[in-house]
Amino acid sequence: MAEAAWARRSADGWTLALHVQPGAKRSAVAGLHGERLKIRIAAPALDGRANDALAEFLAEALGVPKRNVRVATGARARDKLVAVAGDCDPARLAAARER
Repeated sequence: MAEAAWARRSADGWTLALHVQPGAKRSAVAGLHGERLKIRIAAPALDGRANDALAEFLAEALGVPKRNVRVATGARARDKLVAVAGDCDPARLAAARER
């Protein structure tokens, strides 16, 4: 995969630059927001529920265990850097895009 502006290869996997919108009707990839990938998450931004739902959504979309996905920066912000350990293809997120 050619690296997108929002997906960077790291030493142990990938770093994803995301713009996350909590409290959506359903969780889905919504396209680009500047140079970040916008993801809508159905969980509310209370007590870390949106971050947990984001990790679960990304793990399922990328085909990796949830334990391999963590919010590296921006846990309390909409703009986040998410670390994904292991081998995956960030292009798989396109399959999770809203239609």
